[in-house]
Parts: sequence; C-alpha cells; structure tokens
Amino acid sequence: MASFSPKRAMAELRHSSSSLGSRASSSPLKREGGDPDITPLISPDNQSPHDDDDDEDDDDNRHSIRDYSSRPFWMPNYFLCPDETRVSSTSLYNSKISLSLLLFVFIGALICIPPIWNRLNAPYLCKKDGIVLQCPRVKESPSLWENPYSATTSWKPCAERRDGFSDLPSENDTSGYVLIQAEGGLNQQRIAICNAVAVAKIMNATLILPMLKQDQIWKDETKFQDIFDVDHFIDYLKDDVRIVRDIPDWFPDKAELFTSIRRTVKNIPKYASAQFYIDNVLPRIKEKKIMALKPFVDRLGYDNVPQEINRLRCRVNYHALKFLPEIEQMADRLASRMRNRTGGSNPYMALHLRFEKGMVGLSFCDFVGTRDEKVKMAEYRRKEWPRRFKNGSHLWQLALQKRKEGRCPLEPGEVAVILRAMAYPKETQIYVASGQVYGGQNRMAPLRNMFPNLVSKEDLTSKEELDGFRKHVTSLAALDFLVCLKSDVFVMTHGGNFAKLIIGARRYLGHRQKSIKPDKGLMSKSFGDPYMGWATFVEDVVITHQTRTGLPEETFPNYDLWENPLTPCMCKA
Repeated sequence: MASFSPKRAMAELRHSSSSLGSRASSSPLKREGGDPDITPLISPDNQSPHDDDDDEDDDDNRHSIRDYSSRPFWMPNYFLCPDETRVSSTSLYNSKISLSLLLFVFIGALICIPPIWNRLNAPYLCKKDGIVLQCPRVKESPSLWENPYSATTSWKPCAERRDGFSDLPSENDTSGYVLIQAEGGLNQQRIAICNAVAVAKIMNATLILPMLKQDQIWKDETKFQDIFDVDHFIDYLKDDVRIVRDIPDWFPDKAELFTSIRRTVKNIPKYASAQFYIDNVLPRIKEKKIMALKPFVDRLGYDNVPQEINRLRCRVNYHALKFLPEIEQMADRLASRMRNRTGGSNPYMALHLRFEKGMVGLSFCDFVGTRDEKVKMAEYRRKEWPRRFKNGSHLWQLALQKRKEGRCPLEPGEVAVILRAMAYPKETQIYVASGQVYGGQNRMAPLRNMFPNLVSKEDLTSKEELDGFRKHVTSLAALDFLVCLKSDVFVMTHGGNFAKLIIGARRYLGHRQKSIKPDKGLMSKSFGDPYMGWATFVEDVVITHQTRTGLPEETFPNYDLWENPLTPCMCKA
C-alpha cells in the first residue's frame, strides 16, 4: 500500500474540485473579470478590525497594534523610530530577556548542528561480497531509469527458504497422483502450474507434469516440454514435491482422466483454502489413487493457505520454471540489440500495449474513432458477448463509469502523452510487446510521432531467426515476457497476468527496476479536463506516479501474490 502523499492528495483534490466547476489552477475571479489581487482564500472584506476603527479612546493602542504587529518578532522596541521609543522600563527589561534567550538558542544551535550534520553524512555499514564495509552516504538525484537505491534495499528475496517443510516421502508413500490442465495463455498457465505444485504439497500427493490445454483462440498445441525446462523443474523441486513426467503405466485409460466423472474433481471454488483441499479433494485421491482437477484457473487462495505454501509458489515461479535454453538465449540477443541500437549502450523501455481488438471489445469501453469503427465494434460485441451486450442501450453509461474507475485500456496516444509528461525524451528506445493493435497504424500514429524508436521482436530479428519459434505461439509470448523482464523500465497499460507477473518478478529481483503502473482513473479525469494546461498535467502525472514504479509495498489480505511477492517471499534485509 502506497504511503500518503500530500502532493498526490492535492492532485486528486484538484480533480474533485474540477467536477464542481472550479479549478485550482485557474481562478474563477480572473476568468470573470474580477480583481486580480483578490484570491478565493481571502475575502476583500477580511481586513483587520482596527483598520476602520474610528474610536479615539486610546491613540497609543492604535500605535502599538499597528507597529508591533508589523515588525519582525525578533526586533526589540528600541529599534523603532525615535517617536516610538517611549517605552516603560518593564518593556525594556523584557526585550533584554528576549535577546538573551535568542542568543542562548543561537549558541546552542552552533554547538549542536555540526555533530548532527556529521552524523547524517557519516558512512554507514554495508556488505559487499560478504565483507562488512563503510559505505559513503550519497544523495541520489531522481532518475528516469531506476528507482532510488535507498528505497530498494530494505527487502531481499527469500523464497528459497524451506522453513516448516518435513522430509519428502517416496512416491509410493504419497496420497496418490494429481493431474491438472493449465488453461489460457502462457502467463495464466504459469500461475496454474505454480498452484498445482502448491496443491500437491498441501495434500502430500505426487504431481504429474501439468498439461497445457490447447488455446481456443490461437489453436496452439504447446506441451510443457515445448516451452519449459522439464529437467530443471523436477530437479529444483525434488525436496518439495514428488513430480513424475507422465501418468503411471499401471493406469489403463489415460484419456479417461479428464472425461470420467469418477476421475475428475470439478467443484473446486475460486481461491479455495488449503483446508478445502484437505477436506474435499484428498479423500477422493486416496480412494481413486489418481484424480484430475478441472477447471484449475485461480483455484487456490492467498491469505487462506500457510505462508510456507505461498513461499513455495514463489519458489516455483521465480526459480523452478525456466524457459528452454534456446528461448532464453534468443531473449538475451533481443535485449542486447535493444541496448545497442544507437551504436552505444543505452537503456530501453518495454511497453506492454494491450489494445488488441479482443481486449477493446471485452472492455466495453468507448474509444475515439469514426462512426464506422463504432458500428463495427458494436456488432463484434453483440456477436461475441450477447449476454453482456443485450440491446446495447445501457453500454454508454457503463463505458463512462468504467473509464472513471480506471478500468479501460489506455490508447497508444494516451500512453505517449503520459510518458512525455514523465520527461522521457523523444529518443527513448521502446520495445513494444503487443498483439495486432486495434485500428492499425492510424491508432499507433500519435505514439510513433512522439516516440519514433518503437520496435518489436519482428523488427529486431530476421524471418529465419523467428521461424523456429513460430510453430508455438507460446514461445513467441515467452520472448516478449523475457525482453520486458530485462528492460530498464517496464510500462503496463492495462491489467492482466502478463503485466502482474512481470511487475512481481522485477520486485522480487530487488525493486530497483522501474515498473510503471499508470493510474488510469486519475488520468482519465485529466484527459477529459478542457481547462487543464500542460504544466498542471505534468505536475499531476509526476506526483501521481511517484509511488507507482514498483517500489516495495506492504501486502494485505487477498493481495495478488504474483504482482507483489513482498511479505511471503521476501524478507527484511
């Protein structure tokens, strides 16, 4: 949870004031021809009650109020003009006391400030290569390309700790075998695999290597061994969970596992607790010896399982699940080419642009476009999501509400304006991880005009280099995943498993790499404000995103483990 920021609060207050018809950055009095010297905070009639006081009761009182209130607090009475030095001996005595006190405070400050200053700038103890050294304190200036070092040193990865785990039983001594089908795209499958290992541990069962279900959109038939290093996966987890490559030979009909009611557990609720598996799934595994779990998307919770189980999930995600060596090597070449596009080493940004036709349609948000585009999108939504579309009469109000809540994907042009407000220069090298952008080159034009150095993996490679990866769409997604992970700055434009896994992994690596998560709700108010000037917009963007760059955040119940692994998987340094 981000810490409270007064500047950010003021930015939000500016927007809330805007909705009431007033702008903090533009005084209504100035727009309506009022007195420019009058501000909304001070009424023109809000004067001193003595300014118009015509009483002649006590002329000395008027003098003392006027003169003493306007002079500096440190100036004694005898520094006034000659005609005002008629003071009593008591006032003179009090002034001498005040001067003595001020002199005493001044001497004390001279004595105390140097030791405090030296302490603040004194070297501190730090470790380097296991050796305790004295490290100098260096004041850091803000950087476009990395988070402040001082804000990223309080946590370290510790998912490899195996606290609270008993010795692993032999395969014959486990409760039975469990098999899952990992559905969806690469990143949803990755989460399902991590959860499968955790569930097998909870039930003391042997895990059969997870099956990757064929993707209905891409018609991809990738198997586990086509994308991940199986040997490393099994070997790394050998002290945690018993894993076998295939269904045991003694089981007669392997196809029956996902078709037979007797062999499939289908009633697992989303975000189920560890106790649910012990009470409802484990007895059936003990009875049948082999059971399939289907469906298995998000079928394990976060705050209702032991912390060592969450730590095991991180161990699978960050250590056990490695892509095949050829995928890792190709990703390294792509990252190297990004850094050397200008002839010398330079940082690069990775942009996950989620503006494909399917995402735009599914969001049910309204976007800038021609009348023809809007008609075609309405027909597409009616065909793909008829229950949500209904007759379409409610969609306009729904679109406005979703945009206010920050639930709409950012358009390429909006992304460009935000990045420019953050002071990223036109020359910034940007790697774009995206499918086919809805609207094509016309939609991409504003982003490309502001940042012409936009490239994708296709621009960085020859056709022959990518041909070996095209037979599995998941392999191409893995390349994008790794290049984004290795970037200096990662920018997401909409939610999803890809973005949250990238942000979580970069946090686990030490929080130093910037991972920008735009505040789409606040930005939508800025984009829709016709009175907002560029300077005010820049201020809002900078203040709003000071704490949205992948810095350490405390977790809370039901927090997504994949986006923020802080509490269970990282320890205080």
